[in-house]
Amino acid sequence: MILVSACLIGLRCRYDGQNAFCRELVELLRDRQYLPVCPEELGNLPTPRPPSILVGGDGHEVLRLKARVVNEKGKDVTFNFLKGAKKALEMAQSFGVKVCFLKEKSPSCGVNFVYTDKGLQSGVGVTTAMLLKNGYKVIGIQPGETDIHKLKDLIKQVKGGKDELEM
Repeated sequence: MILVSACLIGLRCRYDGQNAFCRELVELLRDRQYLPVCPEELGNLPTPRPPSILVGGDGHEVLRLKARVVNEKGKDVTFNFLKGAKKALEMAQSFGVKVCFLKEKSPSCGVNFVYTDKGLQSGVGVTTAMLLKNGYKVIGIQPGETDIHKLKDLIKQVKGGKDELEM
């Protein structure tokens, strides 16, 4: 089972009410079992919603309560992000997820980059931090920038030549 950011497969759950559809990812997922999640909606945030940034660190620091998530109106939404991350983790555990494809640059799902009070920075989102902390393989996807063929080769290398997505 594959956990995937719901916006990447075309669900309109981004903060702006849009999606981040990634045709290459959808093709890779064809005929495979996957579980779409939007941690921000799982944390009871509405769609659309004001955009949020990480303040004082990345998702790892948020999990340690050393950083916060704040929306553009100044409202602290850290609890919502933590709640959504916990629910995404529980779903991953319940459904036997093997690998996660999450949306880059998101305060929830960013894997390599997230928006912070200092702009776009290297770091992870809150849900990504939660999944990594619990041993999940998490791969960042940015529509238009992710080479799915290289990604599939990477997965095979990690699993000793087996296509983890086929499991």
